[in-house]
Amino acid sequence: MTTELQANIVGTFKKLNEIVLKFSETGFNTIPSQGRWTAGQTAQHIILACSGFPKLFKGRTEKTTRKPDEYIKQLKSIFLDFNTKMDSPEFLKPEITDYNKNSLTLKLLTIESDLLLAAETYDVTLTCLDFELPGFEKFTILEWINFALIHTQRHTKQLNDIYRYTNNL
Repeated sequence: MTTELQANIVGTFKKLNEIVLKFSETGFNTIPSQGRWTAGQTAQHIILACSGFPKLFKGRTEKTTRKPDEYIKQLKSIFLDFNTKMDSPEFLKPEITDYNKNSLTLKLLTIESDLLLAAETYDVTLTCLDFELPGFEKFTILEWINFALIHTQRHTKQLNDIYRYTNNL
């Protein structure tokens, strides 16, 4: 499971980094349309949503009494349904400002590294007790890592859409 999980982490962040690197610094902060996030804001949102996993995984855990990957399919059906518009919780909304592409790229690389290390060093079948996603019960480490990947995949598609739009202006 670890090798497959690590390959998924590397593949997901490779696609994310490829699209982020395509943006010029100006394009990274161009609003694609009224009410939409810039690429910089989208990248910052990913950072806000996917940071803090090392602390969560080091926190209180317990042996899981269900399948450790039980919620992954449901997460995919929710977050990879690109026809559904979602509203981010307030604490994950990026600030409206110009973002430095290189600075955010480094933060995304740190998140990738943190997830790879977690997949290698933790018992991913353990349930984390210190935080839960609204509408779900507490996730295993495996489900949290997959949440980060699925959420990142959703926004990688969004970044590709922003890139296409801002380069056709």
